[in-house]
Amino acid sequence: MDPRKFYKQYIPQRQHFDDHQYFKHLGDWFHEPNLWHLNRRSAANAVAVGLFISYIPIPGQVILAALVAIFARINLPLAVTSVFLTNPITMGPMFLLAYNVGATVLDIPAEITHFELSYQWLSETMVHIWKPLLTGCFILGVFVSAIGNLLVRILWRFHLVRRWRNRRSQRKP
Repeated sequence: MDPRKFYKQYIPQRQHFDDHQYFKHLGDWFHEPNLWHLNRRSAANAVAVGLFISYIPIPGQVILAALVAIFARINLPLAVTSVFLTNPITMGPMFLLAYNVGATVLDIPAEITHFELSYQWLSETMVHIWKPLLTGCFILGVFVSAIGNLLVRILWRFHLVRRWRNRRSQRKP
């Protein structure tokens, strides 16, 4: 299946946001054509932005990804969708890995062996783990976003070459 057809079928279009009660106040921001066009550069950069932001341990990652996409003029739906690498299932392992990476880089003994998404656990442990956690989140965010960007570019190129070969083989007698 052509990725553009899949994209257009499942991703909301600009008109949806024009009529929405919360988004219509943003005016011309959603009318930038680059926010909705799907090309290799825009898609790769949007995935990279979304993946990087998914490693920022804050609430409101979707809003942050949307704002970065708007200001960078990259594909808005892909940037927002890519943030969902962080979800209730993956959040614990992602941030535990980030903490361990940060602790290793900062040469701090890793004290945390589990991640619990509760206010009590966060308030008690965040004071002690914020530095290695944020360091690891930054390192992994850069790494994962670079891999995501490269992977989208490679897959896009692979798909394009395959389409060219199919068209060429159909033209030959």
